[in-house]
Parts: sequence; structure tokens; C-alpha cells
Amino acid sequence: MALNKRKFLVGAALASAAVLSTAAYAQVPPDHCINVCQSASFYAGYNSASGPYGFKRTLFYGDKVGHTRGSHPVYNGWAASFDYGPNDWGYMRYECLGGWGSW
Repeated sequence: MALNKRKFLVGAALASAAVLSTAAYAQVPPDHCINVCQSASFYAGYNSASGPYGFKRTLFYGDKVGHTRGSHPVYNGWAASFDYGPNDWGYMRYECLGGWGSW
């Protein structure tokens, strides 16, 4: 009986560890900010060899975007960002992000 209880406890501990380790990789919601540049290009992706690709649209001053510093990537000044207008992800210049927590 003690052996079965020990097996159960070991199994429960392993299952708990698996659940907790998966939670560590969960996506982080973006912090609210705005575009502080007069205009900023918003691209579908970024390639380290050739730069941004897949132009989506131009964002204008005050457009609501999101980026979590320290969690979402920034490559050569291009930040993974969320455009709250059409609700999609893309890349824009990091220096155009500002007004953190302003809305």
C-alpha cells in the first residue's frame, strides 16, 4: 500500500511540474502604449538578414499599440508590437513606442 501511495505522489509531483513549466512559456500580453512618431511603418515580420518585410500599413501619432519590454523581441531597433486597431501583430521601430500605460 505504501508503494502505491508513493507512486501516486511521484506522479502527482511530475504532473504539477509539467503544468507549471508550461505556464512559464505562456504568452505575455502587451503593455499599452501609443505610436509617438508622426508616422511609422508597420510590417508583418522581421528577418535578421534583410530587415522588416511584408508592409501592412502606416501607423500615425497616437495610434494604440502594445509591446512588453523585456518579453517581446526587438531586433536591430524593430520591435514586435501589437496594433490594437485591427488587432494584429507586426514590427515597428522601437523608438516610435511611448506613452506607456497612457490608456
